[in-house]
Amino acid sequence: MTEPESRIRLVVLYGGQSAEHDVSRVSAAHVLRAVDQSRYEVDPIAISPEGEWRRSESTLAALAAGGGDAISDPLDASGTGLVPQATLSPARPGQQVVVLPILHGPRGEDGAVQGLLELAGVAYVGSGVLGSAANMDKVMSKVVAAAAGLPIVRYLAVRDHDVDEAFVARVEAELGWPVFVKPANMGSSVGVTRADDAGALRAALATAIAFDEWAVVEEAVDAREIEVGVLGNHEARASVPGEIVPTHEFYDYEDKYLDGAAQMVIPADLPAEITAQARTLAVEAYRVLRCDGLARVDFFYEAGGRGLLFNEINTMPGFTPYSMYPSLWAATGLPYPELIDELVRLALERHAHRTPHRRAR
Repeated sequence: MTEPESRIRLVVLYGGQSAEHDVSRVSAAHVLRAVDQSRYEVDPIAISPEGEWRRSESTLAALAAGGGDAISDPLDASGTGLVPQATLSPARPGQQVVVLPILHGPRGEDGAVQGLLELAGVAYVGSGVLGSAANMDKVMSKVVAAAAGLPIVRYLAVRDHDVDEAFVARVEAELGWPVFVKPANMGSSVGVTRADDAGALRAALATAIAFDEWAVVEEAVDAREIEVGVLGNHEARASVPGEIVPTHEFYDYEDKYLDGAAQMVIPADLPAEITAQARTLAVEAYRVLRCDGLARVDFFYEAGGRGLLFNEINTMPGFTPYSMYPSLWAATGLPYPELIDELVRLALERHAHRTPHRRAR
């Protein structure tokens, strides 16, 4: 057993300023229930929708009492206000600190918080500033993926100021109907709409740019949704693939979080060569798009057509034991508590490797 004075201080950041605030609080509750308090000195820190950092006394009390059912779900996001930089300091000299940012969407998963953690000089779980930003932005991730030769769906991107009738006509001419319209910087299918004609496209673009100044319009594909978990830094490895079988017209926010009817099939029923290709492509995309620690790589699979098509990378996927990413690793032989341990180890490994490069010469 780890001696109390040598425990790693594990700062679990959750909440955040995006539309995925509540999703983050659910993920964080499960992390706190699973983390081994004999190994970690756990400090749960909420970020409010207004950006205030808070320490929840009720959550700390629940942890001290043994956690479990005493930890609220979603996790409490109220409490005493904190100064972020001071929050990230060791509790005693020589203590290791690792931040686990269970934050989804803009100002959490897009490099913003990662930049703060870099300035603080603290180890943290997940991709760095560039990898987080590039993968949060669906337009930039497609630009990089295409440049690297990864197969992708046809798409067009537009900034809010440039949404006009000429763009609508271009979508019809180049992509045809139907199309899917998404905010470039958002996750959990927030703001995603299907458009079957020009009128629906105008409405879908208005929805998307309510969440972000950039929108991406993608061709609709008759394909299966395949997801692969990737874990590691310079030596990344892929999980078995899984498949999402939506009950709605597409895998939207309600199907993910409200109705709960979408089915996860793990491992996905795929030909052996497609399974191998999915795992290889997932690691390739992970490296090309500068990921570290963890990510979920999503594909479309057109059986009898173009095969696997890269869709996107989620650098901080949903993290309940029943979410796709932890479930993929459980099926690959890495249970949820051990997955958390591995992520902490990878954070310390990456921090130690990068620290000499950050020092002024």
